[in-house]
Amino acid sequence: MADKSGDPPPHPPKDQLLGISYCITSPPPWPEAVLLGFQHFLVMLGTSVIIPTALVPQMGGRNEEKAQVIQTLLFVAGINTLNQTVFGTRLPAVMGASYTFVPTTISIILAGRFSDNAADPVDRFKRTMRAIQGSLIVASTLQIVLGFSGLWRNVARFLSPLSAVPLVALVGFGLYELGFPGVAKCVEIGLPELIILVFISQYLPHVIHFGKKVFGQFAVLFAVVIVWIYAHLLTVGGAYNGAAPKTQASCRTDRAGLIDAAPWIRVPYPFQWGPPSFDAGEAFAMMMASFVALVESTGAFMAVQRYASATHMPPSVLSRGVGWQGVGILIAALFGTVNAASVSVENAGLMALTRVGSRRVVQISAGFMIFFSILGKFGAVFASIPTPIFAALYCVFFAYVGVVGVSFLQYCNLNSFRTLFILGFSIFMGLSIPQYFNEYLAINGRGAVHTGARWFNDIVNVPFSSEAFVAGCLAYFLDNTLHKKDGQIRKDRGKQWWDKFRTFKGDTRSEEFYSLPFNLNKYFPSV
Repeated sequence: MADKSGDPPPHPPKDQLLGISYCITSPPPWPEAVLLGFQHFLVMLGTSVIIPTALVPQMGGRNEEKAQVIQTLLFVAGINTLNQTVFGTRLPAVMGASYTFVPTTISIILAGRFSDNAADPVDRFKRTMRAIQGSLIVASTLQIVLGFSGLWRNVARFLSPLSAVPLVALVGFGLYELGFPGVAKCVEIGLPELIILVFISQYLPHVIHFGKKVFGQFAVLFAVVIVWIYAHLLTVGGAYNGAAPKTQASCRTDRAGLIDAAPWIRVPYPFQWGPPSFDAGEAFAMMMASFVALVESTGAFMAVQRYASATHMPPSVLSRGVGWQGVGILIAALFGTVNAASVSVENAGLMALTRVGSRRVVQISAGFMIFFSILGKFGAVFASIPTPIFAALYCVFFAYVGVVGVSFLQYCNLNSFRTLFILGFSIFMGLSIPQYFNEYLAINGRGAVHTGARWFNDIVNVPFSSEAFVAGCLAYFLDNTLHKKDGQIRKDRGKQWWDKFRTFKGDTRSEEFYSLPFNLNKYFPSV
């Protein structure tokens, strides 16, 4: 790879990301690991609170039901995170709530059979929840079958660094609507959080001699505590007493209604809302949402793998992780979380900020999820953090995930017109197509496809509203069909860099990072 002068490239490609303080198999000391795990718990709270807060009132639920759904979601997230880190990919991936399932869930909520205004709101909530559970139970089978059968392994084998770039990049950059627009909902809280986080994490470590260890790894804790206290002082000082309801909901620290509504101790259990109900159309629509989440999680797994300083996942490991993600969706459906499990993109970004990709840290965070989901009052205190604070964190975390997708370009030939076309076209269309579908929904109040079959509308509208799905699928198709047989093109797309990871035993580091405990590898496809 030398140039004409004979000098090696200044920054040669690396299988593992350098500069990580603690990689996947090297845990930090216990006190440090506990604080880092708590930090992961705080970060994943944002999505865990935002989604039920938006959906439960539409279903007829009160603050009590909202608090119980959040508790259940946290409890299930803890279980699924442990399953993924022990039996799945074994990457330090937090398995939290996913925005991908929200449009289909809203479609079920708005179904005609739940629109009886005379019905008791709580009864309507339970009937709607049981319908969502039924559709998620059916949808979980898609990922379980694709993952454990090894079918997704065969798909992943054709993935190259070139086709991974748009997929992983838009897994992060595609969530831009959750960033600064959320900060602007209460700019006097969100903007200070963003500025303080960047200052503490990027500048202080270079100013104070011990700053890299303290401020570099715990910047989120410092920033959240400082701004949370500031927001509470504004609230009790009466700064929002005469503000509009939307402003108060975004800015005040006492408007979530979770602390009073949450029970002191409650253990979530399966079928707590009653037996699930099933509708064929809703099940098919949710299966499409599950497939979109599967593609997005493939990109998120690759981001986690990179920030954990692990090598590229063998396709069999990715397929195994997909299977356990399907099990996670099934568990979420049985417990009734109004959502389903997928890889938490924000927690992948937190790994980049802290430079800690330890598996043990994420397993400790799963313990915090389960602990605070059972002790409802204590968990509700943290869940009442104003959402603009989380939006400010997302501005940094989603940017980190997006740019790690760009980092795969180190394996590709950027002087090739084929490479440039695939990258440019897939990324542009990955942004442009969802923009059309989302704009149409915002202006007209319905999706771009609006036939008389609500389930069919969701099957088309949901995938084309996902930036990562559109860009990833388009890049994958073009990369595997456009002049693929040319030997030079194989090098241009960087495929040779991942050849040694094609099988589980192709590189000794794969066994170090991804081997299952208790000699369980023999029960899963690995070739």
